Amino acid sequence: MQLRRRDLEIFKNLINGQWVPAQSGETFEDRNPARNSEVVGVFAKSGKPDIEAAISAARAAYPTWRLVPAPRRAEILFRAGEEMIRRKEELAQSMTREMGKVIKEARGDVQEAIDMVFFIAGEGRRSHGFTAPSELPNKAAWCERQPMGVVGAITPWNFPSAIPIWKLAPALVLGNTVIFKPASDTPLTAHRLVEILNAAGLPKGVLNLVHGPGSVCGNALVESDDVDLISFTGSSEVGRHINAGCAPSFKRVSLEMGGKNGIIVMDDADIDLAVEGSIWGAFGTSGQRCTASSRIIVHKAVVEEFSAKLAARAKALKLGDGLDEKTDVGPVINKAAQQKILEYIEIGKAEGAKLLAGGAAETSGPCADGWFVQPTVFGDVKTSMRIAQEEIFGPVTAVIPVGSLEEAIEAANSTRYGLSASIYTRDVNKAFHAARDVYTGIFYFNSATIGAEIQMPFGGTRETGNGHREGGTQVLDVFSEWKTVYVDFSGALQKAQIDN
Repeated sequence: MQLRRRDLEIFKNLINGQWVPAQSGETFEDRNPARNSEVVGVFAKSGKPDIEAAISAARAAYPTWRLVPAPRRAEILFRAGEEMIRRKEELAQSMTREMGKVIKEARGDVQEAIDMVFFIAGEGRRSHGFTAPSELPNKAAWCERQPMGVVGAITPWNFPSAIPIWKLAPALVLGNTVIFKPASDTPLTAHRLVEILNAAGLPKGVLNLVHGPGSVCGNALVESDDVDLISFTGSSEVGRHINAGCAPSFKRVSLEMGGKNGIIVMDDADIDLAVEGSIWGAFGTSGQRCTASSRIIVHKAVVEEFSAKLAARAKALKLGDGLDEKTDVGPVINKAAQQKILEYIEIGKAEGAKLLAGGAAETSGPCADGWFVQPTVFGDVKTSMRIAQEEIFGPVTAVIPVGSLEEAIEAANSTRYGLSASIYTRDVNKAFHAARDVYTGIFYFNSATIGAEIQMPFGGTRETGNGHREGGTQVLDVFSEWKTVYVDFSGALQKAQIDN
């Protein structure tokens, strides 16, 4: 039986250790994109006053939290990780209900968050600085990390477990306090994560959760003088706005944004393997990944064979509710996303690209009440076409024929993004040539453009990011400042860089 709205739980914000409604009393619905008639939950629709209350709580908690020994902070993360393991299936199921990705991928999303929690918790006993010899006698020199202060974490809906933990775990273990503003399309996963972290022992005010529209809540975080760092993952358009908003106060901002990633398939590639990787890269998470393989750059000698096999595989994919273990491709996140994707498909047709598979919304059978788009493949695509240049963020990929490795590299570098790329070849020289010359933050041999691992830095070049990295120990540089310490035990004034 479909629940009436008044029968549903109303999820609140967490501010200063207390679960509280939005000060306005307003709420919004979280709906299942596979079954739009299903309301997953009702959430506080917050405004600037709620953000200001969260910032005040985080600012008040910071002086005490920063002095808690890092190993003690890490112990809280370890406890949270253990609880996430116990609740993995629950987290995955609720994630699929609210954002649509197939259940196997949702379990992987949660596992990535678990892996990141444990990896970063280990930094509570590491977070290494370094020592160096002084140029003067009887003087020591070293450097160490210090927290930034209050962090605003603004996260997207496509990886609602992994991406928040990429930000929350390093921010917390380094001694920062946090205001977490998740995407309004996936508030339930955010609520569950914060519920777990809070119950693991975080003091009140250290982690605050505020639901609400980015145009209001996100802007309030960006504009506040009491927020020291904004960590954002989302579109390049919104990232540009955030970057400009942080500039007047010199607030640190870490941006992880869009991508238009290319797989290069050379004439000596294992074609079946390349097709398999391209299907996974293009249509995993319904193409809603910043690392999605939205361009397949194929040598002309094999493009006909490759395109035919790719189209056949795309047509065979099963669309439906992600909770069905047999589903290959779930819905896109909402009606607006579906409409945008369908508009790009029409743009591709108008530009003269050849439609090889898909090309329409799927509205029959298990897809009748959701936002589904058929896995779509375009052939004969030129790099100048909009479908080869602009991020579509859906199950659409473009096959671009090329005549050489050099032309393939040029095509791979032809967009304003630079997140991920890959090459399929049996020639190690070609592989290393491409790895050197394709200007991206991530590069794969004989694999799709997706599949980054948490122990390695994640991020891109050009309009994909602003130079920071998430994942790996490199993420610690986002959420901390370096402090250099000099200790002179000579008993006299010694002047560095002064001739004696």
